[in-house]
Amino acid sequence: MRAEGAGRCYELRVYAAHPGKLDALNARFRDHTCALFKKHGMTNGGYFMPVENAERKLVYFLLYADRAARDASWKAFMADPDWKRAAAASEKDGPLVAKVESQMLETTDFSPECKLERKTPERVFEWRTYTTPAKLLPNLLERFRGNTCGLFTKHGMTNVIYWTLASGQPGADVTLTYLLAHASAEAAAASFKAFRADPEWTRVREASEKAAGGSLTVADGVKSVMMVPTDYSPLA
Repeated sequence: MRAEGAGRCYELRVYAAHPGKLDALNARFRDHTCALFKKHGMTNGGYFMPVENAERKLVYFLLYADRAARDASWKAFMADPDWKRAAAASEKDGPLVAKVESQMLETTDFSPECKLERKTPERVFEWRTYTTPAKLLPNLLERFRGNTCGLFTKHGMTNVIYWTLASGQPGADVTLTYLLAHASAEAAAASFKAFRADPEWTRVREASEKAAGGSLTVADGVKSVMMVPTDYSPLA
Protein backbone atom coordinates (compact mmCIF):
# COMPACT_ATOMS: atom_id res chain seq x y z
CA MET A 1 0.00 0.00 0.00
CA ARG A 2 1.43 3.36 -0.99
CA ALA A 3 2.30 5.98 1.63
CA GLU A 4 -0.34 8.40 2.82
CA GLY A 5 0.00 11.33 0.43
CA ALA A 6 1.84 9.21 -2.15
CA GLY A 7 2.73 11.38 -5.12
CA ARG A 8 2.92 14.42 -2.86
CA CYS A 9 6.02 16.35 -1.95
CA TYR A 10 7.86 15.71 1.33
CA GLU A 11 10.47 17.81 3.08
CA LEU A 12 12.77 16.57 5.82
CA ARG A 13 14.13 19.40 7.96
CA VAL A 14 16.80 19.25 10.66
CA TYR A 15 17.28 22.17 13.05
CA ALA A 16 20.30 22.51 15.32
CA ALA A 17 19.45 24.71 18.30
CA HIS A 18 21.86 27.08 19.98
CA PRO A 19 23.13 25.88 23.39
CA GLY A 20 20.34 26.05 25.96
CA LYS A 21 17.67 26.79 23.35
CA LEU A 22 16.26 23.38 22.39
CA ASP A 23 13.44 23.52 24.95
CA ALA A 24 12.45 26.98 23.72
CA LEU A 25 12.53 25.75 20.11
CA ASN A 26 10.23 22.87 20.96
CA ALA A 27 7.92 25.23 22.84
CA ARG A 28 7.69 27.48 19.77
CA PHE A 29 6.76 24.54 17.55
CA ARG A 30 4.29 23.19 20.13
CA ASP A 31 2.60 26.53 20.78
CA HIS A 32 2.84 28.32 17.43
CA THR A 33 4.76 26.88 14.47
CA CYS A 34 2.85 23.63 13.90
CA ALA A 35 -0.50 25.42 13.89
CA LEU A 36 0.83 28.09 11.53
CA PHE A 37 2.21 25.43 9.19
CA LYS A 38 -1.29 23.91 9.07
CA LYS A 39 -2.87 27.34 8.55
CA HIS A 40 -0.75 27.80 5.44
CA GLY A 41 -1.52 24.44 3.87
CA MET A 42 1.35 22.31 5.13
CA THR A 43 0.78 18.90 6.72
CA ASN A 44 2.78 18.24 9.87
CA GLY A 45 4.39 14.79 9.75
CA GLY A 46 6.64 13.48 12.50
CA TYR A 47 8.73 15.54 14.93
CA PHE A 48 11.66 13.84 16.66
CA MET A 49 14.79 14.39 18.71
CA PRO A 50 17.80 12.07 18.52
CA VAL A 51 18.34 9.91 21.62
CA GLU A 52 21.98 11.01 21.60
CA ASN A 53 21.58 14.71 20.97
CA ALA A 54 24.78 16.56 21.71
CA GLU A 55 24.08 18.83 18.73
CA ARG A 56 20.61 19.73 20.08
CA LYS A 57 18.75 18.66 16.94
CA LEU A 58 15.07 18.65 16.07
CA VAL A 59 14.18 16.45 13.07
CA TYR A 60 10.82 16.70 11.33
CA PHE A 61 9.06 16.21 8.03
CA LEU A 62 6.26 18.06 6.27
CA LEU A 63 3.96 17.15 3.37
CA TYR A 64 2.80 19.38 0.51
CA ALA A 65 0.67 18.92 -2.59
CA ASP A 66 3.70 19.66 -4.78
CA ARG A 67 6.85 21.80 -4.91
CA ALA A 68 4.97 24.93 -6.01
CA ALA A 69 2.57 24.53 -3.09
CA ARG A 70 5.55 24.11 -0.77
CA ASP A 71 7.09 27.37 -1.92
CA ALA A 72 3.79 29.25 -1.68
CA SER A 73 3.10 27.90 1.82
CA TRP A 74 6.50 28.93 3.12
CA LYS A 75 6.20 32.40 1.58
CA ALA A 76 2.82 32.90 3.28
CA PHE A 77 4.10 31.47 6.57
CA MET A 78 7.13 33.74 6.69
CA ALA A 79 4.96 36.79 5.97
CA ASP A 80 2.32 35.93 8.60
CA PRO A 81 2.18 38.55 11.39
CA ASP A 82 1.41 35.78 13.91
CA TRP A 83 4.67 34.03 12.97
CA LYS A 84 6.62 37.27 13.18
CA ARG A 85 5.23 37.93 16.67
CA ALA A 86 5.95 34.38 17.85
CA ALA A 87 9.47 34.44 16.43
CA ALA A 88 10.26 37.81 17.97
CA ALA A 89 8.91 36.84 21.40
CA SER A 90 10.82 33.54 21.44
CA GLU A 91 14.06 35.22 20.37
CA LYS A 92 14.03 38.13 22.81
CA ASP A 93 17.13 36.64 24.45
CA GLY A 94 18.76 35.54 21.21
CA PRO A 95 18.08 33.30 18.21
CA LEU A 96 17.00 29.71 18.82
CA VAL A 97 18.30 28.02 15.66
CA ALA A 98 21.96 27.81 14.71
CA LYS A 99 21.56 25.74 11.53
CA VAL A 100 18.80 24.44 9.26
CA GLU A 101 19.20 21.53 6.85
CA SER A 102 16.50 20.60 4.35
CA GLN A 103 15.96 17.77 1.85
CA MET A 104 13.09 17.38 -0.60
CA LEU A 105 11.89 13.78 -0.74
CA GLU A 106 9.71 11.43 -2.76
CA THR A 107 8.21 8.17 -1.49
CA THR A 108 9.41 4.96 -3.09
CA ASP A 109 6.93 2.70 -4.87
CA PHE A 110 7.18 0.16 -2.05
CA SER A 111 6.77 2.56 0.87
CA PRO A 112 3.93 1.50 3.19
CA GLU A 113 1.14 3.79 4.21
CA CYS A 114 2.49 6.29 6.74
CA LYS A 115 -0.33 6.77 9.22
CA LEU A 116 0.15 9.95 11.18
CA GLU A 117 -0.97 8.67 14.56
CA ARG A 118 0.31 8.50 18.10
CA LYS A 119 0.50 5.00 19.58
CA THR A 120 0.60 3.91 23.21
CA PRO A 121 3.11 3.08 24.49
CA GLU A 122 5.21 5.60 22.63
CA ARG A 123 7.58 4.10 20.09
CA VAL A 124 11.23 4.72 19.28
CA PHE A 125 11.98 5.68 15.67
CA GLU A 126 15.09 4.95 13.66
CA TRP A 127 16.13 7.19 10.77
CA ARG A 128 18.35 5.23 8.40
CA THR A 129 20.16 6.56 5.33
CA TYR A 130 21.97 4.41 2.76
CA THR A 131 24.44 5.64 0.14
CA THR A 132 25.05 3.37 -2.84
CA PRO A 133 27.87 3.22 -5.37
CA ALA A 134 27.08 4.99 -8.64
CA LYS A 135 24.25 3.38 -10.63
CA LEU A 136 23.36 0.87 -7.90
CA LEU A 137 20.44 2.68 -6.23
CA PRO A 138 17.93 0.72 -8.38
CA ASN A 139 19.52 -2.52 -7.15
CA LEU A 140 19.19 -1.45 -3.51
CA LEU A 141 15.58 -0.38 -4.05
CA GLU A 142 14.79 -3.74 -5.63
CA ARG A 143 16.27 -5.57 -2.65
CA PHE A 144 14.14 -3.58 -0.24
CA ARG A 145 11.07 -3.95 -2.43
CA GLY A 146 11.43 -7.67 -2.85
CA ASN A 147 12.93 -8.81 0.44
CA THR A 148 14.26 -6.43 3.06
CA CYS A 149 10.99 -4.74 4.05
CA GLY A 150 9.33 -8.11 4.54
CA LEU A 151 12.23 -9.39 6.63
CA PHE A 152 12.10 -6.27 8.79
CA THR A 153 8.43 -7.02 9.49
CA LYS A 154 9.25 -10.67 10.18
CA HIS A 155 11.70 -9.60 12.88
CA GLY A 156 9.37 -7.20 14.68
CA MET A 157 10.23 -3.87 13.04
CA THR A 158 7.62 -1.50 11.64
CA ASN A 159 8.31 -0.05 8.21
CA VAL A 160 7.09 3.56 8.50
CA ILE A 161 8.05 5.33 5.26
CA TYR A 162 10.73 5.09 2.56
CA TRP A 163 12.05 7.99 0.49
CA THR A 164 14.54 8.86 -2.19
CA LEU A 165 15.79 12.41 -2.69
CA ALA A 166 13.96 14.54 -5.23
CA SER A 167 15.98 14.95 -8.42
CA GLY A 168 18.46 17.79 -8.68
CA GLN A 169 19.76 17.49 -5.11
CA PRO A 170 23.26 16.29 -4.20
CA GLY A 171 23.19 12.51 -3.82
CA ALA A 172 19.74 12.07 -5.35
CA ASP A 173 20.89 9.17 -7.53
CA VAL A 174 22.63 7.27 -4.70
CA THR A 175 20.50 7.82 -1.56
CA LEU A 176 17.72 5.89 0.18
CA THR A 177 16.42 7.25 3.48
CA TYR A 178 13.67 5.76 5.62
CA LEU A 179 12.04 5.47 9.03
CA LEU A 180 11.50 2.36 11.13
CA ALA A 181 9.59 2.14 14.41
CA HIS A 182 10.51 -0.09 17.35
CA ALA A 183 9.00 -0.79 20.74
CA SER A 184 12.27 0.38 22.34
CA ALA A 185 15.97 0.79 21.64
CA GLU A 186 16.53 -2.67 23.11
CA ALA A 187 13.87 -4.13 20.82
CA ALA A 188 15.58 -2.47 17.84
CA ALA A 189 18.90 -4.08 18.71
CA ALA A 190 17.28 -7.49 19.14
CA SER A 191 15.37 -7.17 15.86
CA PHE A 192 18.44 -6.28 13.85
CA LYS A 193 20.44 -9.08 15.47
CA ALA A 194 17.78 -11.58 14.41
CA PHE A 195 17.50 -10.00 10.95
CA ARG A 196 21.22 -10.22 10.27
CA ALA A 197 21.31 -13.86 11.43
CA ASP A 198 18.37 -14.86 9.21
CA PRO A 199 19.52 -17.30 6.48
CA GLU A 200 17.04 -15.70 4.06
CA TRP A 201 18.75 -12.31 4.53
CA THR A 202 22.15 -13.88 3.96
CA ARG A 203 20.90 -15.50 0.76
CA VAL A 204 19.27 -12.30 -0.52
CA ARG A 205 22.27 -10.13 0.31
CA GLU A 206 24.75 -12.46 -1.34
CA ALA A 207 22.62 -12.86 -4.48
CA SER A 208 22.07 -9.11 -4.84
CA GLU A 209 25.75 -8.32 -4.36
CA LYS A 210 26.77 -11.00 -6.86
CA ALA A 211 24.40 -9.55 -9.45
CA ALA A 212 25.69 -6.02 -8.83
CA GLY A 213 29.37 -6.98 -8.74
CA GLY A 214 29.84 -5.86 -5.14
CA SER A 215 28.23 -4.25 -2.11
CA LEU A 216 25.11 -2.15 -2.67
CA THR A 217 26.36 0.45 -0.18
CA VAL A 218 29.62 2.37 -0.12
CA ALA A 219 32.07 2.07 2.77
CA ASP A 220 30.48 3.65 5.87
CA GLY A 221 27.39 4.17 3.71
CA VAL A 222 24.74 3.19 6.27
CA LYS A 223 23.81 5.81 8.86
CA SER A 224 21.39 5.24 11.73
CA VAL A 225 19.91 7.75 14.17
CA MET A 226 17.68 6.56 17.01
CA MET A 227 15.02 9.16 17.80
CA VAL A 228 12.14 9.78 20.17
CA PRO A 229 9.00 11.68 19.11
CA THR A 230 8.25 15.04 20.65
CA ASP A 231 5.13 15.43 22.75
CA TYR A 232 3.47 17.39 19.92
CA SER A 233 4.41 15.04 17.05
CA PRO A 234 1.42 13.70 15.06
CA LEU A 235 3.48 10.51 14.60
CA ALA A 236 4.59 8.75 17.79
